[in-house]
Amino acid sequence: MALKNVLLAAVAIAPAAVYAQSGAYGQCGGIGWSGSKTCVSGYTCTYGNDWYSQCLPGQPPQSTQQPTSTKTTSTTKPPTTVTTATTTTGGNPGTTVIPTGPAVTGNPFLDKKIYANPYYSSEIHTLAIPQMTGAAKAAASKVAEVGTFVWLDTMAKVPSLDTYLGNIAAINAAGASQEVIANFVVYDLPDRDCAALASNGEYSIANGGVAKYKTYIDTIRGHLVKHSNVKVVLVIEPDSLANMVTNMGVAKCANAASTYKSLTVYAMEQLNLPNVSMYLDAGHAGWLGWAANIGPTADMFGELYTLAGKPKAVRGLATNVSNYNGFSVAQCAAFTSPNVNCDEKRYINALAPLLTAKGFPAHFIVDTSRSGVQPGGRVEWGDWCNVSGSGFGPRPTTNTGDALVDSFVWIKPGGECDGTSDTSAVRYDGHCGVASAMKPAPEAGQWFQAFFNMLVVNANPPF
Repeated sequence: MALKNVLLAAVAIAPAAVYAQSGAYGQCGGIGWSGSKTCVSGYTCTYGNDWYSQCLPGQPPQSTQQPTSTKTTSTTKPPTTVTTATTTTGGNPGTTVIPTGPAVTGNPFLDKKIYANPYYSSEIHTLAIPQMTGAAKAAASKVAEVGTFVWLDTMAKVPSLDTYLGNIAAINAAGASQEVIANFVVYDLPDRDCAALASNGEYSIANGGVAKYKTYIDTIRGHLVKHSNVKVVLVIEPDSLANMVTNMGVAKCANAASTYKSLTVYAMEQLNLPNVSMYLDAGHAGWLGWAANIGPTADMFGELYTLAGKPKAVRGLATNVSNYNGFSVAQCAAFTSPNVNCDEKRYINALAPLLTAKGFPAHFIVDTSRSGVQPGGRVEWGDWCNVSGSGFGPRPTTNTGDALVDSFVWIKPGGECDGTSDTSAVRYDGHCGVASAMKPAPEAGQWFQAFFNMLVVNANPPF
């Protein structure tokens, strides 16, 4: 997602100050961190990554290192080979060692705490808060404490799994009041984002992308097997399968269709682990909720689930990922007509029986991270890029009011840009230039301070 050099540049604006010791589980180090680098009694400053160190109980694990304020090298590393798990590129799940950690059954979020992504927290503390004042500044600190998903949108980010999962294991071993679970987005298909431009990925089908993606999945699997004592939720490939339902008239999507499907099956097979719960991405109400789309959507998910051998780790579907729809709205926005499924609740309840008929598990999670204002500044339902007038939405909770919905979650870290408004940029998408899109906007994934400020001010419920 956000680029590390953006955070590095922020070091220059971080004010120098003398701080009291950091509290339990507080931040105590990282590039750009200007607060205390020591912890209260009974806690030790434990290195998480170059951008975040945390006060954890007792002594740090032997595999960690103490942070240093002079370390400024990038944490982006080449993929590493995990030797603690037997995996093979392009292998079959039956040929690998299955971990013996705790198996997940039922709703994986129930009575659990979602891991507060330290990288997102560091963006807020390093980039956002120094530019904010008053109530908004205080609210931003609370946003940094909300559990969000980590996007594995390049192979270079996969090794960070080892750090995150090790950190979570340490927190749980120290007696966390609620068991902490890890949350990641698997997002690196070749020819990714086939119907748009803003989030084009690193792999192409024509240049060995299939084999590279399998290595990407196998490497993720290796880390999950190594840390089989940590429960993990995965969202699988936002937008990919939804494009297979509606955008087969786009040449890039038509050419990628068989690859998208076969690699999604591969991901389901390889990541079918006892400590894992998977939710495949299912677009949103304004995309797949239309009468002409909802039946084919259920057919597709049923087919892929069967092809993958009906893996136990597949829990259901994720909706509204990185989008702005409300879960349950009192009045449908005019632009949703004539679609009767004008919000995520209606969409989910219309789709669920069709999924059940196809043998697919009808459980859902909904991204509410930016759904606080309805309908916001959208002019059309298809407006998805940096929508003006938006606000942070309901916090992650299992109290969804709908038995089909396991949890509201924050999959998209609010403040990380949807796409650039620079018309000369290679990844410029026209949706980022429409009237509803906030401008000027940086590249997708980079920090967008004005947008973050707006989300904080418009948060509903407020922080």
